[in-house]
Amino acid sequence: MQDFDYAAPKSIDEVVALLASGEARILSGGTDLLVQLREGRKKASTVVDIKRVPEVNELCYDPSSGLRLGAAVPCYRITSDAEIARVYPGIIDAVGLIGGIQIQGRATVGGNLCNASPAADSIPALMVHEAVCEIVGPGRARIAQVEDFCTGPGQNGLRPGEFLVALRLPPPPKRFGARYLRFTPRNEMDIAVVGAGVSVILSEDLRIFQKVRISLGAVAPTPLLVKEAGQFLAGREVSDANMRRAAQIAQEAAQPITDMRGSVDQRKTLAGVLTRRALEGAVERAVRG
Repeated sequence: MQDFDYAAPKSIDEVVALLASGEARILSGGTDLLVQLREGRKKASTVVDIKRVPEVNELCYDPSSGLRLGAAVPCYRITSDAEIARVYPGIIDAVGLIGGIQIQGRATVGGNLCNASPAADSIPALMVHEAVCEIVGPGRARIAQVEDFCTGPGQNGLRPGEFLVALRLPPPPKRFGARYLRFTPRNEMDIAVVGAGVSVILSEDLRIFQKVRISLGAVAPTPLLVKEAGQFLAGREVSDANMRRAAQIAQEAAQPITDMRGSVDQRKTLAGVLTRRALEGAVERAVRG
């Protein structure tokens, strides 16, 4: 592995100052970064460990303001929080799939997002929950939608000197349901061949889709929010035929490649199948309340 300096700042200002000096890289969990440094895929003069910064370790839920998820919160804290699991089961679906037990102790949703893998499990789930990013840089702070954050394979929208502090998710409204599913040859320690996230809001009588968001992973250069599929369902009856048509729209939007994990045709088919199943699961959760 290449040589680098290590810093463990205790405030946001210290992190910003370190990012301004040379080729610094943020370490929130390290499960991606350390592998990339060892393999020479990334370079760093300084590795900035942000786990001592209070704001990036905050994990709190309020019924009126929603969930604030610090960028350095490890996955196990999310999946073991009973209240978050109850209110955001769609997020738990995805976060619980990020590696095995050992990885869960270090890996973070913030790091998963910043790594910007097209096959990341957390990103489609964040998209359908309308998550936003809290970003801080030299002399500025800004907000960005998760669906706009990834700009290419392994590339994100952070500007020079910026880093992700936290993610914010709005509180789910009444009759809301969400589900994330993925297909892999193995249950753990594997990368999604295709992933699908769905959220729905149903009418009071539970018969009409009021709002739907559908996202796909591993079928395009970035995780994909399929707006057309959600827009098709909005205002329509909750029926098998409508859900199948929305799944077909999602399938048509997929732009996969063939690689060692799957072919174009397989991924196209899976995009439709998983979207339909995730829709059914999200509706079931919305009905159960």
